[in-house]
Amino acid sequence: MSQDENRVQKPVGDDQWERRAIENIALAAITEQRRSRRWGVLFKLLGFVYLSVILALVMDFGGADHLAEGQKITALVNLNGVIQDKGGVSAKDINTALRNAFKNKNTAGVVLRINSPGGSPVQAGMINDEIVRLRQAYPSIPLYVVVEDVCASGGYYVAAAADKIFVDKASIVGSIGVLMDGFGFTGTMEKLGVERRLITAGENKGFMDPFSPQSQQQKDYARSMLAEIHAQFIDVVRRGRGKRLKETPEIFSGLMWSGAKSIDMGLADGYGTAESVARDVIKAEKIHNFTVESNIAEKFAQRLGADMATGAASVFSRITVH
Repeated sequence: MSQDENRVQKPVGDDQWERRAIENIALAAITEQRRSRRWGVLFKLLGFVYLSVILALVMDFGGADHLAEGQKITALVNLNGVIQDKGGVSAKDINTALRNAFKNKNTAGVVLRINSPGGSPVQAGMINDEIVRLRQAYPSIPLYVVVEDVCASGGYYVAAAADKIFVDKASIVGSIGVLMDGFGFTGTMEKLGVERRLITAGENKGFMDPFSPQSQQQKDYARSMLAEIHAQFIDVVRRGRGKRLKETPEIFSGLMWSGAKSIDMGLADGYGTAESVARDVIKAEKIHNFTVESNIAEKFAQRLGADMATGAASVFSRITVH
């Protein structure tokens, strides 16, 4: 039979069937490849999470006792950032770290390394009070503050409780004052033709409302409240520094000074870093970090809470020791 006859007798649609079969096989191969890739990514992700958990467990539960092998250590606690309950440096975390540092049987001394512009007077006061308590509970363990870039306002509120304060000659130290900041939008509202409708029970319930005019009586009350908190701050510094403090008219005015000048004024005691204080002052060169580090979930929750709080309250006044 000739080739032409064979071509005539070939079933109709046979070419289309072969093409569809090849397409189906290719599609199945591609689908399987994609599925394998997805499972590969999943297993890699699970492996990464597993390793992260193991690493976190090792870091959290390794313990200074085991790491130090019985020798004396310098316990380090870092205070970095704005002092506040959420989204920054909280008294809860700092005080937990300090308690763990003091109660460790190998601790020869504690270094609180500060790099903070200030923050909440309440949170700073809670840390100061805990330092005072721990120094009384563990009289043989000294606590030294090491200032890095900034130890201002609430940061210095905390530092004043230390046995000694060490700085760099270019550190920024001081700002012993209190402020209340916020915004007023009454003029803008008038220009835009916006009417403020605020109903209160209590003549001062709308105190510091950014959308209402501020009376002289309210300004005077705010100043008296700030003066009271400022007096508390001054008392903490005087008790902490004692006779080392060389008081001048400017020292409690809110001004800041270089580390070199702060030594001359009695706000600090000398130059030093965490390493030099551990080596030369505490005489325990091995440093173990007791700082409480937030895990990823806690950091996300704190940031989310801080962002929500900031969005809800950014227009209202707040008191900070800055």
